[in-house]
Amino acid sequence: MKPTTIRENEFSLGTWISSGSPVVAELAGQFLFDWLLIDFEHGADSLAVLPEILRGFSHGKPAVIVRVPELNAAIIARVLDWGADGIMLPHVSSAQEAIDCVAAMRYPPVGRRGYSSTVRAYRYGMESPKDLQEVKPLCFVQIEDVAGVRQVDKIAAVRGVDVLFVGPADLKLSLSHQQSTETMTFDDAIRRVAEAAKVHSKKAGMLLRDRNNFDDITSIGYACIAIDSDLGILRTGYKNLFEWFKQDNK
Repeated sequence: MKPTTIRENEFSLGTWISSGSPVVAELAGQFLFDWLLIDFEHGADSLAVLPEILRGFSHGKPAVIVRVPELNAAIIARVLDWGADGIMLPHVSSAQEAIDCVAAMRYPPVGRRGYSSTVRAYRYGMESPKDLQEVKPLCFVQIEDVAGVRQVDKIAAVRGVDVLFVGPADLKLSLSHQQSTETMTFDDAIRRVAEAAKVHSKKAGMLLRDRNNFDDITSIGYACIAIDSDLGILRTGYKNLFEWFKQDNK
């Protein structure tokens, strides 16, 4: 099972899919990523396109993690029913939010997710699970603000959380608005997240826009890394193409 592989592997590599394009997502799935993140917080399309995106991974290796816009149990259950391997929840600032997310992802008595044997995740009734307690989708909780960093040890202790995933842009924004009596730096914050993950046997993860930061981030304990996004890769490709054209046509 793909979720089990990610939990047990020492390192896993992913990338971001923000375009909402089933074609781009399917293309990314042809490469040996361990996981792909489909973004519906800041992504360019609505959740209605997700079933089509997921069909492109029917026979692929990558685990598919969907970043939902908010903590909404109905949306989380629907995303998993459609066949996602896990959920990424943005802006987690407390253990209770992590607990509520896990509850939305798991079946009773552990959680509150409703069960249907005929959803896409179970091949429309052709492959129903024998034991619902063994259905354990991956849970990525995003640490993106000062409050989340200060509560990260309690968040990491929540059973069912797999990855503490730093959102660097939002975390830097939050840190820039600290009160004058607070002195936490970005480096302090990401080290605290990595330490909490290690203490509680979870993975620490982060999105890297600049692959040159890879060695520094992995050296402090980050082992679930997404590098760049489809939009970033397309933007860079078009930029390089246009710059080449201008140089050759002066």
